[in-house]
Amino acid sequence: MNESIDIALPSLVHRIGGDSVKQAKAIAQEYDCQLKRVRRSRNWLLRGEAKMIQSCVLRLKVDNAEAFKYLIQKIEASLLAHADKLEPLAMKLQRLMAQNPCMTLAELMQLTNCTVAQARVARIQAEI
Repeated sequence: MNESIDIALPSLVHRIGGDSVKQAKAIAQEYDCQLKRVRRSRNWLLRGEAKMIQSCVLRLKVDNAEAFKYLIQKIEASLLAHADKLEPLAMKLQRLMAQNPCMTLAELMQLTNCTVAQARVARIQAEI
């Protein structure tokens, strides 16, 4: 869940402007994320933990949603692919048990990389 993810942002300066990129870079640094160019190309990359990137997007929406419209759309689309990293383990276990109550503990542990104790607690809570 604490893994760093990368979000590609092609032609960012051309789409939102240099001043907006500087503002976005400063905001990203506040949330322990990096917004940087990919080598010497015109493409940019946003790197950070999924939760921190999500917080950064919320801040971008509050500050100036119109100026960062392209950036916000690209980040939100990429975060959909990393939804598993945004959901806490307990919530994920409950959701999986609700979707498939016949799931074995081994299957649950394999899907979520949780311990036996965590899987048992999730099963007990799902039965209640």
